[in-house]
Amino acid sequence: MIRAKAEVEGLTPYVALQPHYNLLERAEFETALAPLLAEQGLACLPYFGLAKGFLTGKYRPGTNVESSRAEGALAYLDDRGLRVLGVLDEIAAGHDVPLAAVSLAWLADQPTVSAPIASARTTEQLADLLPMLELHLTDDELRLLRYVSD
Repeated sequence: MIRAKAEVEGLTPYVALQPHYNLLERAEFETALAPLLAEQGLACLPYFGLAKGFLTGKYRPGTNVESSRAEGALAYLDDRGLRVLGVLDEIAAGHDVPLAAVSLAWLADQPTVSAPIASARTTEQLADLLPMLELHLTDDELRLLRYVSD
């Protein structure tokens, strides 16, 4: 449908979509966009893969984080967000990697996702992201993250 429209119009066809998608923002993507991407053979490059920094674990009850994204990230600091952080803590400890790496590894493992987008402002933040490149989550870990983030 999308590719056919571009072909009819003589346009370069779409090859990818860049939606808001992460462990805490799943519903809209998984119900509406993921089936369309799969049907059309389009890649997904989700932005805010770390939920505005929340999935790094630095936003916890009683902490104050100086960041331009802090207000948006704090919106996730509820029971569901804390459950997700708890499971991320356990999985990250088991693999000896940062929470950000686990979050991005989960995202990269999702159907149609070609590469998650995550921003780093410092080399320390980048170092927290890079372990995801070699991290392989087990089927049980993937299912547990899906369950607690539902």
